[in-house]
Amino acid sequence: MARYRGFLSSGRVLRRGVTGTALAAATMAALTASQAPGAEVDHRTGDAGKERPDDVRPDRPGDDSYHTELPPLESPAPPRTSPGPSESGIPASVLAAYKMAARSLAASDPACGLRWELLAAIGKVESGQARGGAVDKEGTTLKPILGPVLNGSRYARIHDTDGGRLDGDKRFDRAVGPMQFIPSTWSRWSADGNGDGQRDPANIQDAALAAAGYLCAGQRDLETKSGLHRSILSYNDSGAYLRTVLAWYDFYRKGTHEIPDGTGPLPDSPGAGVTEGTGKGKHGGKGKGSHDGSGSHKPGKGGGKGDGGSGGGDDSHAPAPGTPTALKPVLAGPLTAYTGEKFEQRPRVRAVDKSGKAVDGVRVKYTIKGSTGARFPGDKTEATIPTGADGTASAPVIDAGKRAGDFTVTATAVGHDLSAATMNATVSPKYTFARTPDGPLKAPVDSEFTEIKVKLEHEKEAAAGVPVTATLIDKSGKENTKGPYFKDLLGNPVRNRAGLSTGAGGVFGEKGVLELPAVHTDGHTGTFTLRLTTEDGSTYDIPLTVTEK
Repeated sequence: MARYRGFLSSGRVLRRGVTGTALAAATMAALTASQAPGAEVDHRTGDAGKERPDDVRPDRPGDDSYHTELPPLESPAPPRTSPGPSESGIPASVLAAYKMAARSLAASDPACGLRWELLAAIGKVESGQARGGAVDKEGTTLKPILGPVLNGSRYARIHDTDGGRLDGDKRFDRAVGPMQFIPSTWSRWSADGNGDGQRDPANIQDAALAAAGYLCAGQRDLETKSGLHRSILSYNDSGAYLRTVLAWYDFYRKGTHEIPDGTGPLPDSPGAGVTEGTGKGKHGGKGKGSHDGSGSHKPGKGGGKGDGGSGGGDDSHAPAPGTPTALKPVLAGPLTAYTGEKFEQRPRVRAVDKSGKAVDGVRVKYTIKGSTGARFPGDKTEATIPTGADGTASAPVIDAGKRAGDFTVTATAVGHDLSAATMNATVSPKYTFARTPDGPLKAPVDSEFTEIKVKLEHEKEAAAGVPVTATLIDKSGKENTKGPYFKDLLGNPVRNRAGLSTGAGGVFGEKGVLELPAVHTDGHTGTFTLRLTTEDGSTYDIPLTVTEK
Protein backbone atom coordinates (compact mmCIF):
# COMPACT_ATOMS: atom_id res chain seq x y z
CA MET A 1 0.00 0.00 0.00
CA ALA A 2 1.40 3.30 -0.90
CA ARG A 3 1.68 6.13 0.47
CA TYR A 4 1.32 7.72 3.84
CA ARG A 5 5.10 7.59 4.12
CA GLY A 6 6.87 9.43 1.34
CA PHE A 7 8.74 7.65 -1.38
CA LEU A 8 12.47 6.95 -1.12
CA SER A 9 14.38 8.91 -3.72
CA SER A 10 17.49 7.66 -5.44
CA GLY A 11 19.72 8.95 -8.20
CA ARG A 12 19.35 7.64 -11.74
CA VAL A 13 21.78 4.83 -12.52
CA LEU A 14 23.45 5.48 -15.83
CA ARG A 15 23.87 1.85 -16.84
CA ARG A 16 21.29 -0.88 -16.40
CA GLY A 17 22.24 -3.61 -13.93
CA VAL A 18 21.08 -7.13 -13.30
CA THR A 19 17.30 -7.55 -13.32
CA GLY A 20 15.40 -8.67 -10.25
CA THR A 21 14.29 -11.96 -11.82
CA ALA A 22 17.09 -14.11 -10.41
CA LEU A 23 16.79 -12.41 -7.07
CA ALA A 24 13.04 -12.91 -7.04
CA ALA A 25 13.50 -16.58 -7.80
CA ALA A 26 15.91 -17.00 -4.89
CA THR A 27 13.61 -15.01 -2.67
CA MET A 28 10.72 -17.17 -3.78
CA ALA A 29 12.57 -20.31 -2.72
CA ALA A 30 13.36 -18.84 0.68
CA LEU A 31 9.86 -17.52 1.13
CA THR A 32 8.19 -20.79 0.22
CA ALA A 33 10.52 -23.07 2.17
CA SER A 34 8.47 -25.77 3.95
CA GLN A 35 5.31 -24.37 2.35
CA ALA A 36 2.98 -26.11 -0.08
CA PRO A 37 2.39 -24.30 -3.40
CA GLY A 38 -0.02 -21.45 -2.89
CA ALA A 39 0.03 -21.74 0.91
CA GLU A 40 -0.38 -18.66 3.01
CA VAL A 41 2.57 -17.55 5.11
CA ASP A 42 2.10 -15.99 8.52
CA HIS A 43 4.73 -13.28 8.61
CA ARG A 44 3.91 -12.36 12.17
CA THR A 45 6.68 -14.75 13.28
CA GLY A 46 9.19 -12.15 12.09
CA ASP A 47 12.14 -12.40 9.74
CA ALA A 48 14.70 -14.01 12.07
CA GLY A 49 16.95 -16.49 10.37
CA LYS A 50 15.71 -15.74 6.82
CA GLU A 51 17.95 -14.59 4.03
CA ARG A 52 17.33 -10.91 3.40
CA PRO A 53 17.35 -9.13 0.06
CA ASP A 54 19.15 -5.80 -0.14
CA ASP A 55 17.59 -2.91 1.79
CA VAL A 56 15.78 -5.26 4.22
CA ARG A 57 17.17 -4.72 7.71
CA PRO A 58 16.39 -6.90 10.75
CA ASP A 59 14.87 -3.89 12.48
CA ARG A 60 12.60 -2.94 9.61
CA PRO A 61 8.98 -2.89 10.85
CA GLY A 62 6.93 -5.81 9.57
CA ASP A 63 3.47 -5.75 8.04
CA ASP A 64 1.07 -8.58 8.74
CA SER A 65 -1.86 -7.40 6.65
CA TYR A 66 -1.01 -7.72 2.98
CA HIS A 67 -2.29 -10.59 0.87
CA THR A 68 0.06 -13.37 1.95
CA GLU A 69 -0.94 -15.97 -0.63
CA LEU A 70 2.06 -17.18 -2.63
CA PRO A 71 2.27 -18.28 -6.25
CA PRO A 72 2.87 -21.94 -7.17
CA LEU A 73 6.47 -23.08 -7.39
CA GLU A 74 6.09 -24.14 -11.03
CA SER A 75 6.04 -21.72 -13.91
CA PRO A 76 2.51 -20.72 -14.87
CA ALA A 77 0.84 -21.97 -18.01
CA PRO A 78 -2.54 -21.10 -19.49
CA PRO A 79 -5.17 -23.86 -19.15
CA ARG A 80 -5.70 -26.06 -22.19
CA THR A 81 -9.46 -25.65 -21.97
CA SER A 82 -11.53 -22.49 -21.65
CA PRO A 83 -9.96 -19.85 -19.37
CA GLY A 84 -10.99 -19.99 -15.73
CA PRO A 85 -9.65 -19.08 -12.29
CA SER A 86 -6.00 -20.06 -11.76
CA GLU A 87 -2.97 -18.58 -10.12
CA SER A 88 -1.55 -17.28 -13.41
CA GLY A 89 -4.85 -15.91 -14.70
CA ILE A 90 -5.43 -12.16 -14.40
CA PRO A 91 -8.90 -10.66 -15.05
CA ALA A 92 -9.08 -9.05 -18.49
CA SER A 93 -9.82 -5.45 -17.46
CA VAL A 94 -7.23 -5.55 -14.70
CA LEU A 95 -4.55 -7.04 -16.95
CA ALA A 96 -5.26 -4.45 -19.67
CA ALA A 97 -4.98 -1.65 -17.10
CA TYR A 98 -1.55 -2.82 -15.92
CA LYS A 99 -0.21 -3.08 -19.47
CA MET A 100 -1.63 0.29 -20.50
CA ALA A 101 -0.20 1.99 -17.40
CA ALA A 102 3.26 0.52 -18.05
CA ARG A 103 3.15 1.70 -21.68
CA SER A 104 2.10 5.19 -20.64
CA LEU A 105 4.85 5.38 -18.03
CA ALA A 106 7.44 4.12 -20.50
CA ALA A 107 6.51 6.92 -22.88
CA SER A 108 7.02 9.60 -20.22
CA ASP A 109 9.87 7.98 -18.23
CA PRO A 110 11.58 5.28 -20.30
CA ALA A 111 14.61 5.21 -17.96
CA CYS A 112 12.52 3.86 -15.07
CA GLY A 113 12.19 0.39 -16.58
CA LEU A 114 8.81 -0.35 -15.02
CA ARG A 115 7.28 -3.64 -16.18
CA TRP A 116 3.57 -4.30 -16.04
CA GLU A 117 4.24 -7.50 -14.13
CA LEU A 118 5.33 -5.40 -11.14
CA LEU A 119 1.98 -3.62 -11.14
CA ALA A 120 0.30 -7.02 -11.36
CA ALA A 121 2.33 -8.32 -8.41
CA ILE A 122 1.43 -5.33 -6.26
CA GLY A 123 -2.20 -5.49 -7.41
CA LYS A 124 -2.29 -9.15 -6.37
CA VAL A 125 -0.91 -8.39 -2.94
CA GLU A 126 -2.93 -5.21 -2.36
CA SER A 127 -6.39 -6.31 -3.51
CA GLY A 128 -6.25 -9.79 -5.01
CA GLN A 129 -6.46 -8.22 -8.50
CA ALA A 130 -9.44 -6.00 -7.59
CA ARG A 131 -11.09 -8.84 -5.68
CA GLY A 132 -10.91 -11.30 -8.56
CA GLY A 133 -11.68 -8.71 -11.25
CA ALA A 134 -14.97 -7.49 -9.78
CA VAL A 135 -15.08 -4.38 -11.96
CA ASP A 136 -17.57 -2.88 -14.39
CA LYS A 137 -16.87 -2.35 -18.09
CA GLU A 138 -15.15 0.96 -17.30
CA GLY A 139 -12.79 -0.74 -14.84
CA THR A 140 -14.39 0.63 -11.67
CA THR A 141 -14.80 -1.76 -8.76
CA LEU A 142 -18.36 -2.95 -8.34
CA LYS A 143 -18.11 -2.35 -4.60
CA PRO A 144 -15.74 -0.10 -2.66
CA ILE A 145 -12.46 -1.72 -1.60
CA LEU A 146 -11.40 -0.09 1.67
CA GLY A 147 -8.82 -0.54 4.38
CA PRO A 148 -9.93 -0.22 8.00
CA VAL A 149 -10.52 3.06 9.73
CA LEU A 150 -7.18 4.54 10.82
CA ASN A 151 -8.39 5.71 14.22
CA GLY A 152 -5.36 4.71 16.29
CA SER A 153 -7.05 1.78 17.99
CA ARG A 154 -4.45 -0.62 16.61
CA TYR A 155 -2.53 1.20 13.92
CA ALA A 156 -1.75 4.80 13.07
CA ARG A 157 -4.20 7.56 13.80
CA ILE A 158 -4.70 9.50 10.58
CA HIS A 159 -7.39 12.13 10.74
CA ASP A 160 -9.53 12.69 7.64
CA THR A 161 -7.79 14.47 4.76
CA ASP A 162 -10.45 14.30 2.05
CA GLY A 163 -13.71 15.15 3.81
CA GLY A 164 -14.75 11.53 3.32
CA ARG A 165 -15.02 12.05 -0.42
CA LEU A 166 -12.98 8.97 -1.34
CA ASP A 167 -13.24 6.67 1.65
CA GLY A 168 -16.66 7.67 3.02
CA ASP A 169 -15.21 8.57 6.45
CA LYS A 170 -15.13 12.20 7.59
CA ARG A 171 -13.24 11.48 10.82
CA PHE A 172 -10.33 9.25 9.81
CA ASP A 173 -8.66 8.13 6.60
CA ARG A 174 -8.86 4.68 4.99
CA ALA A 175 -6.95 3.21 2.06
CA VAL A 176 -9.09 3.02 -1.06
CA GLY A 177 -9.32 1.16 -4.36
CA PRO A 178 -7.66 -1.84 -5.99
CA MET A 179 -4.16 -0.37 -5.52
CA GLN A 180 -5.00 0.83 -1.96
CA PHE A 181 -4.09 4.51 -1.85
CA ILE A 182 -4.53 6.62 1.27
CA PRO A 183 -6.54 9.75 0.25
CA SER A 184 -3.71 12.17 1.07
CA THR A 185 -1.34 10.25 -1.22
CA TRP A 186 -3.96 9.93 -3.93
CA SER A 187 -4.32 13.72 -3.94
CA ARG A 188 -0.67 13.94 -5.02
CA TRP A 189 -0.29 10.93 -7.30
CA SER A 190 -3.78 10.60 -8.79
CA ALA A 191 -3.99 9.95 -12.53
CA ASP A 192 -6.59 9.72 -15.28
CA GLY A 193 -5.72 6.39 -16.85
CA ASN A 194 -8.83 5.98 -19.02
CA GLY A 195 -9.07 9.57 -20.28
CA ASP A 196 -12.58 10.23 -19.01
CA GLY A 197 -11.61 13.45 -17.25
CA GLN A 198 -11.95 11.86 -13.79
CA ARG A 199 -9.35 10.58 -11.33
CA ASP A 200 -10.93 7.77 -9.40
CA PRO A 201 -8.87 5.49 -7.09
CA ALA A 202 -11.64 2.88 -7.43
CA ASN A 203 -10.98 2.66 -11.18
CA ILE A 204 -8.25 0.15 -12.01
CA GLN A 205 -7.00 2.16 -15.00
CA ASP A 206 -6.62 5.35 -12.96
CA ALA A 207 -5.16 3.50 -9.97
CA ALA A 208 -2.68 1.49 -12.04
CA LEU A 209 -1.32 4.60 -13.77
CA ALA A 210 -1.04 6.40 -10.43
CA ALA A 211 0.82 3.42 -8.94
CA ALA A 212 3.18 3.38 -11.94
CA GLY A 213 4.05 7.04 -11.39
CA TYR A 214 4.51 6.45 -7.67
CA LEU A 215 6.82 3.46 -8.17
CA CYS A 216 9.04 5.42 -10.58
CA ALA A 217 9.26 8.53 -8.40
CA GLY A 218 12.67 9.92 -7.50
CA GLN A 219 14.29 8.86 -10.78
CA ARG A 220 14.31 5.19 -9.77
CA ASP A 221 15.81 2.59 -12.07
CA LEU A 222 13.69 -0.54 -11.66
CA GLU A 223 16.03 -2.61 -13.81
CA THR A 224 18.57 -2.55 -10.98
CA LYS A 225 18.09 -4.68 -7.89
CA SER A 226 18.39 -1.78 -5.48
CA GLY A 227 16.05 0.42 -7.50
CA LEU A 228 13.43 -2.34 -7.69
CA HIS A 229 13.67 -3.00 -3.95
CA ARG A 230 13.43 0.65 -3.00
CA SER A 231 10.42 1.07 -5.23
CA ILE A 232 8.53 -1.83 -3.65
CA LEU A 233 9.55 -0.81 -0.13
CA SER A 234 8.24 2.69 -0.75
CA TYR A 235 4.85 1.09 -1.30
CA ASN A 236 5.07 -0.87 1.97
CA ASP A 237 8.10 -0.60 4.26
CA SER A 238 8.25 -4.29 5.13
CA GLY A 239 10.82 -6.96 4.28
CA ALA A 240 8.17 -9.66 4.18
CA TYR A 241 6.05 -7.54 1.85
CA LEU A 242 9.07 -7.07 -0.43
CA ARG A 243 9.63 -10.82 -0.65
CA THR A 244 5.97 -11.54 -1.35
CA VAL A 245 5.78 -8.96 -4.15
CA LEU A 246 9.04 -10.24 -5.67
CA ALA A 247 7.69 -13.78 -5.64
CA TRP A 248 4.58 -12.75 -7.60
CA TYR A 249 6.67 -10.51 -9.87
CA ASP A 250 8.91 -13.42 -10.84
CA PHE A 251 5.90 -15.71 -11.23
CA TYR A 252 4.04 -13.32 -13.55
CA ARG A 253 7.16 -12.69 -15.65
CA LYS A 254 7.25 -16.41 -16.47
CA GLY A 255 3.81 -16.17 -18.05
CA THR A 256 0.21 -15.19 -17.47
CA HIS A 257 -3.07 -15.48 -19.30
CA GLU A 258 -6.25 -13.46 -19.45
CA ILE A 259 -9.42 -14.64 -17.74
CA PRO A 260 -12.88 -13.02 -17.76
CA ASP A 261 -13.57 -10.26 -15.26
CA GLY A 262 -15.04 -11.55 -12.04
CA THR A 263 -13.61 -15.07 -12.38
CA GLY A 264 -10.34 -14.53 -10.54
CA PRO A 265 -9.72 -16.32 -7.23
CA LEU A 266 -10.98 -14.31 -4.26
CA PRO A 267 -8.32 -13.68 -1.60
CA ASP A 268 -9.12 -15.14 1.80
CA SER A 269 -6.02 -13.91 3.58
CA PRO A 270 -5.89 -10.63 5.47
CA GLY A 271 -5.09 -7.53 3.52
CA ALA A 272 -5.99 -7.46 -0.15
CA GLY A 273 -8.34 -4.63 0.67
CA VAL A 274 -11.84 -5.38 1.85
CA THR A 275 -14.99 -5.14 -0.19
CA GLU A 276 -17.31 -3.00 1.90
CA GLY A 277 -19.55 -5.11 4.10
CA THR A 278 -17.97 -8.48 3.25
CA GLY A 279 -14.56 -8.50 4.90
CA LYS A 280 -13.42 -11.12 7.41
CA GLY A 281 -10.36 -11.25 9.62
CA LYS A 282 -7.85 -14.04 9.17
CA HIS A 283 -9.28 -16.15 11.97
CA GLY A 284 -12.87 -15.80 10.85
CA GLY A 285 -13.78 -12.79 12.95
CA LYS A 286 -15.33 -9.93 11.05
CA GLY A 287 -13.32 -6.78 10.46
CA LYS A 288 -11.50 -4.80 7.79
CA GLY A 289 -7.90 -4.58 6.81
CA SER A 290 -6.26 -1.19 7.21
CA HIS A 291 -3.33 0.98 6.30
CA ASP A 292 -1.23 2.44 9.03
CA GLY A 293 0.69 5.67 8.94
CA SER A 294 3.96 4.07 7.91
CA GLY A 295 2.67 3.00 4.54
CA SER A 296 1.35 -0.45 5.29
CA HIS A 297 -2.15 -1.81 5.57
CA LYS A 298 -3.24 -3.94 8.51
CA PRO A 299 -5.97 -6.55 8.91
CA GLY A 300 -8.87 -6.31 11.28
CA LYS A 301 -8.33 -8.45 14.37
CA GLY A 302 -9.67 -11.97 14.00
CA GLY A 303 -12.45 -13.07 16.29
CA GLY A 304 -14.02 -9.70 16.91
CA LYS A 305 -16.42 -7.27 15.33
CA GLY A 306 -14.37 -4.21 16.09
CA ASP A 307 -15.48 -1.01 17.76
CA GLY A 308 -15.40 2.67 17.11
CA GLY A 309 -14.69 2.10 13.41
CA SER A 310 -11.78 -0.34 13.79
CA GLY A 311 -13.90 -3.11 12.30
CA GLY A 312 -16.60 -2.09 9.86
CA GLY A 313 -16.82 -5.21 7.71
CA ASP A 314 -19.55 -6.58 9.95
CA ASP A 315 -23.00 -6.43 8.35
CA SER A 316 -24.51 -6.24 11.83
CA HIS A 317 -22.44 -3.17 12.71
CA ALA A 318 -24.60 -0.08 12.91
CA PRO A 319 -24.29 1.87 9.64
CA ALA A 320 -22.07 4.90 9.91
CA PRO A 321 -23.80 8.27 9.94
CA GLY A 322 -24.31 9.51 6.44
CA THR A 323 -25.08 6.17 4.80
CA PRO A 324 -26.92 7.03 1.55
CA THR A 325 -30.51 5.88 1.34
CA ALA A 326 -31.73 7.75 -1.75
CA LEU A 327 -30.69 9.63 -4.88
CA LYS A 328 -32.85 12.65 -5.66
CA PRO A 329 -32.77 14.53 -9.00
CA VAL A 330 -31.76 18.18 -8.73
CA LEU A 331 -32.65 20.11 -11.88
CA ALA A 332 -32.76 23.84 -12.51
CA GLY A 333 -34.83 23.34 -15.65
CA PRO A 334 -35.80 20.82 -18.33
CA LEU A 335 -33.12 18.86 -20.14
CA THR A 336 -33.50 20.15 -23.68
CA ALA A 337 -31.11 20.98 -26.48
CA TYR A 338 -31.07 21.47 -30.22
CA THR A 339 -29.36 19.04 -32.57
CA GLY A 340 -25.66 19.76 -32.96
CA GLU A 341 -25.44 21.65 -29.67
CA LYS A 342 -24.70 20.85 -26.04
CA PHE A 343 -27.18 20.70 -23.19
CA GLU A 344 -27.03 23.78 -21.02
CA GLN A 345 -28.46 21.86 -18.07
CA ARG A 346 -26.55 18.91 -16.67
CA PRO A 347 -28.24 15.97 -14.98
CA ARG A 348 -27.62 16.28 -11.26
CA VAL A 349 -28.64 14.20 -8.26
CA ARG A 350 -28.22 14.55 -4.52
CA ALA A 351 -27.38 11.63 -2.26
CA VAL A 352 -29.13 11.81 1.11
CA ASP A 353 -29.28 9.65 4.20
CA LYS A 354 -32.33 8.52 6.12
CA SER A 355 -32.68 11.91 7.81
CA GLY A 356 -32.44 13.75 4.48
CA LYS A 357 -28.91 15.05 5.06
CA ALA A 358 -26.39 15.22 2.22
CA VAL A 359 -23.94 12.32 1.84
CA ASP A 360 -20.46 13.01 0.49
CA GLY A 361 -18.31 10.61 -1.52
CA VAL A 362 -21.07 8.49 -3.14
CA ARG A 363 -20.04 7.42 -6.64
CA VAL A 364 -22.94 8.10 -8.99
CA LYS A 365 -23.06 6.35 -12.34
CA TYR A 366 -24.93 8.20 -15.07
CA THR A 367 -26.19 6.23 -18.08
CA ILE A 368 -27.70 7.64 -21.29
CA LYS A 369 -30.36 5.42 -22.85
CA GLY A 370 -31.99 6.23 -26.18
CA SER A 371 -31.35 6.43 -29.92
CA THR A 372 -30.75 10.16 -30.37
CA GLY A 373 -26.97 10.00 -30.40
CA ALA A 374 -26.63 12.12 -27.24
CA ARG A 375 -23.30 11.38 -25.57
CA PHE A 376 -21.02 12.34 -22.71
CA PRO A 377 -17.49 13.55 -23.64
CA GLY A 378 -15.47 10.92 -25.46
CA ASP A 379 -18.60 9.60 -27.21
CA LYS A 380 -19.51 7.69 -24.03
CA THR A 381 -22.93 6.76 -22.72
CA GLU A 382 -21.76 6.29 -19.13
CA ALA A 383 -19.91 8.44 -16.61
CA THR A 384 -19.24 8.00 -12.89
CA ILE A 385 -19.00 11.07 -10.65
CA PRO A 386 -18.59 11.20 -6.84
CA THR A 387 -20.88 13.42 -4.78
CA GLY A 388 -19.36 16.48 -3.15
CA ALA A 389 -19.76 17.96 0.32
CA ASP A 390 -23.29 19.10 -0.56
CA GLY A 391 -24.20 15.55 -1.57
CA THR A 392 -24.62 16.40 -5.24
CA ALA A 393 -22.97 14.93 -8.31
CA SER A 394 -23.34 16.59 -11.70
CA ALA A 395 -23.01 14.55 -14.87
CA PRO A 396 -20.59 15.76 -17.56
CA VAL A 397 -21.96 18.08 -20.24
CA ILE A 398 -24.02 16.14 -22.78
CA ASP A 399 -23.55 16.60 -26.52
CA ALA A 400 -27.01 16.43 -28.12
CA GLY A 401 -25.79 14.74 -31.29
CA LYS A 402 -27.42 14.99 -34.69
CA ARG A 403 -30.63 13.05 -34.21
CA ALA A 404 -33.73 14.60 -32.71
CA GLY A 405 -35.81 12.66 -30.20
CA ASP A 406 -36.16 11.76 -26.55
CA PHE A 407 -33.81 9.87 -24.25
CA THR A 408 -33.29 9.25 -20.53
CA VAL A 409 -30.41 9.73 -18.13
CA THR A 410 -30.38 7.23 -15.26
CA ALA A 411 -28.36 7.79 -12.08
CA THR A 412 -27.40 4.85 -9.86
CA ALA A 413 -25.26 4.73 -6.71
CA VAL A 414 -22.28 2.42 -7.29
CA GLY A 415 -22.00 -0.15 -4.51
CA HIS A 416 -25.31 0.81 -2.89
CA ASP A 417 -28.69 -0.84 -3.33
CA LEU A 418 -30.67 2.34 -4.01
CA SER A 419 -33.46 3.07 -6.46
CA ALA A 420 -32.23 4.70 -9.64
CA ALA A 421 -33.11 8.30 -10.41
CA THR A 422 -34.29 8.81 -14.00
CA MET A 423 -34.36 12.13 -15.85
CA ASN A 424 -35.97 12.71 -19.25
CA ALA A 425 -34.27 14.71 -21.99
CA THR A 426 -35.27 15.96 -25.44
CA VAL A 427 -33.23 16.78 -28.52
CA SER A 428 -35.14 19.12 -30.85
CA PRO A 429 -34.30 19.95 -34.47
CA LYS A 430 -32.35 23.18 -34.57
CA TYR A 431 -34.11 24.43 -37.70
CA THR A 432 -37.69 24.41 -38.94
CA PHE A 433 -38.37 24.21 -42.68
CA ALA A 434 -41.08 25.72 -44.86
CA ARG A 435 -41.25 25.01 -48.61
CA THR A 436 -42.60 27.08 -51.47
CA PRO A 437 -44.54 26.13 -53.40
CA ASP A 438 -46.12 24.10 -50.60
CA GLY A 439 -48.27 21.80 -52.77
CA PRO A 440 -47.33 18.45 -54.36
CA LEU A 441 -44.34 18.60 -56.69
CA LYS A 442 -44.83 16.73 -59.98
CA ALA A 443 -42.88 16.63 -63.24
CA PRO A 444 -42.90 14.28 -66.27
CA VAL A 445 -39.95 12.13 -67.32
CA ASP A 446 -37.11 13.85 -69.17
CA SER A 447 -37.92 17.26 -67.70
CA GLU A 448 -37.07 19.08 -64.44
CA PHE A 449 -38.33 20.51 -61.14
CA THR A 450 -37.57 24.22 -60.91
CA GLU A 451 -37.87 27.08 -58.46
CA ILE A 452 -38.01 24.97 -55.32
CA LYS A 453 -37.40 27.22 -52.30
CA VAL A 454 -37.14 26.29 -48.62
CA LYS A 455 -37.01 28.76 -45.74
CA LEU A 456 -35.09 27.83 -42.60
CA GLU A 457 -35.83 29.37 -39.22
CA HIS A 458 -34.27 28.99 -35.80
CA GLU A 459 -36.36 30.04 -32.81
CA LYS A 460 -38.76 31.78 -35.26
CA GLU A 461 -35.98 33.87 -36.81
CA ALA A 462 -34.79 33.49 -40.40
CA ALA A 463 -31.54 31.49 -40.38
CA ALA A 464 -29.08 33.12 -42.75
CA GLY A 465 -25.98 31.48 -44.15
CA VAL A 466 -26.80 27.92 -43.03
CA PRO A 467 -24.84 25.28 -45.01
CA VAL A 468 -27.15 22.65 -46.52
CA THR A 469 -26.57 19.39 -48.39
CA ALA A 470 -29.25 18.14 -50.80
CA THR A 471 -29.38 14.39 -51.49
CA LEU A 472 -31.77 12.29 -53.54
CA ILE A 473 -32.27 9.14 -51.47
CA ASP A 474 -33.93 5.75 -51.75
CA LYS A 475 -36.27 4.15 -49.21
CA SER A 476 -33.34 3.04 -47.02
CA GLY A 477 -31.98 6.58 -46.78
CA LYS A 478 -29.01 5.91 -49.03
CA GLU A 479 -28.12 8.00 -52.06
CA ASN A 480 -30.27 6.96 -55.01
CA THR A 481 -28.91 5.40 -58.18
CA LYS A 482 -31.85 6.22 -60.42
CA GLY A 483 -34.58 8.82 -60.81
CA PRO A 484 -34.22 12.62 -60.40
CA TYR A 485 -30.73 14.12 -60.32
CA PHE A 486 -28.76 17.36 -60.21
CA LYS A 487 -26.07 18.36 -62.70
CA ASP A 488 -22.51 19.24 -61.77
CA LEU A 489 -20.49 22.01 -63.41
CA LEU A 490 -19.67 19.72 -66.33
CA GLY A 491 -23.29 18.70 -66.84
CA ASN A 492 -22.85 15.24 -65.40
CA PRO A 493 -25.72 13.75 -63.33
CA VAL A 494 -25.14 13.74 -59.56
CA ARG A 495 -27.55 12.96 -56.74
CA ASN A 496 -25.77 14.81 -53.98
CA ARG A 497 -25.11 18.54 -53.85
CA ALA A 498 -23.07 19.89 -50.96
CA GLY A 499 -22.06 23.51 -50.47
CA LEU A 500 -25.57 24.97 -50.72
CA SER A 501 -26.51 27.74 -48.29
CA THR A 502 -29.46 29.84 -47.18
CA GLY A 503 -29.47 33.47 -48.28
CA ALA A 504 -27.91 36.21 -46.14
CA GLY A 505 -30.29 38.94 -47.31
CA GLY A 506 -30.09 41.74 -49.84
CA VAL A 507 -28.12 40.95 -52.98
CA PHE A 508 -27.07 37.66 -51.40
CA GLY A 509 -30.53 36.20 -51.62
CA GLU A 510 -33.56 36.29 -49.40
CA LYS A 511 -32.54 35.89 -45.78
CA GLY A 512 -32.89 32.31 -44.56
CA VAL A 513 -34.17 31.01 -47.93
CA LEU A 514 -32.48 28.13 -49.77
CA GLU A 515 -32.97 28.26 -53.54
CA LEU A 516 -32.40 24.76 -54.91
CA PRO A 517 -30.83 24.21 -58.33
CA ALA A 518 -32.97 22.50 -60.96
CA VAL A 519 -33.74 18.83 -60.31
CA HIS A 520 -33.77 16.88 -63.59
CA THR A 521 -35.80 13.75 -64.28
CA ASP A 522 -34.71 10.69 -66.22
CA GLY A 523 -36.87 7.92 -67.66
CA HIS A 524 -37.94 6.48 -64.29
CA THR A 525 -41.38 7.23 -62.88
CA GLY A 526 -42.61 7.12 -59.31
CA THR A 527 -42.21 9.17 -56.12
CA PHE A 528 -38.67 9.98 -55.00
CA THR A 529 -37.30 11.78 -51.94
CA LEU A 530 -35.07 14.85 -51.86
CA ARG A 531 -33.53 15.22 -48.39
CA LEU A 532 -32.04 18.46 -47.09
CA THR A 533 -29.52 18.10 -44.24
CA THR A 534 -27.90 20.86 -42.19
CA GLU A 535 -24.58 20.51 -40.38
CA ASP A 536 -26.25 20.01 -37.02
CA GLY A 537 -28.21 17.03 -38.34
CA SER A 538 -31.60 18.67 -38.92
CA THR A 539 -33.31 17.12 -41.95
CA TYR A 540 -36.22 17.92 -44.22
CA ASP A 541 -37.65 15.57 -46.86
CA ILE A 542 -39.34 16.76 -50.08
CA PRO A 543 -41.38 14.20 -52.12
CA LEU A 544 -40.86 14.46 -55.89
CA THR A 545 -43.31 12.64 -58.13
CA VAL A 546 -42.23 11.79 -61.69
CA THR A 547 -45.01 10.94 -64.14
CA GLU A 548 -45.28 9.77 -67.73
CA LYS A 549 -45.42 12.48 -70.36
